[in-house]
Amino acid sequence: MKLHDDLPVDHHLSQVYRIGAGLCGVALLVFGCLGLADGLPVFSTSGERVAGLSSNGLLSLVSVVTAVVLIGGAVIGGNVASTVNITVGTLFVLSGFVNLALLDSSANLLAFRIPNVLFSFVMGLVIATFGMYGRVSGKLPLDNPYWRHRHPRRAEEDTTSALARRAGPVALPGPPV
Repeated sequence: MKLHDDLPVDHHLSQVYRIGAGLCGVALLVFGCLGLADGLPVFSTSGERVAGLSSNGLLSLVSVVTAVVLIGGAVIGGNVASTVNITVGTLFVLSGFVNLALLDSSANLLAFRIPNVLFSFVMGLVIATFGMYGRVSGKLPLDNPYWRHRHPRRAEEDTTSALARRAGPVALPGPPV
């Protein structure tokens, strides 16, 4: 699907994707920068508290890189921002499950603790929800570009009937009544 053909630049869905990616990206950027500014050890599995969460240098770096990806998606906007949000949100949820399994082990390279796992789940769901808004639903409106892409025949019929309604009644040739 080519969004630039189906979704106008000023369509409200693009703004939702951009705002979601931007807000979540800024939050992650602040968290990552705070950890990097504290000079945390890179591979410490015990971690230190930053903004209420356990962190180390590696988690701070991963947070900054993820923030740059989200903010980049927000700058580009449209379908790219939506896809970035869905992908990053899914990765956050998966990271929560993986790091839950790694708690209290030497393989806990990101120094996760239970609050980090909960944050990962919540942040992942928030980011993914921003990306899926207006794109994944059973009740998409008929003018939604994603609905139109999935149902091209009905979309064409709707467009044809809408054009006919705009044209008004058609005068047929013949004797006046």
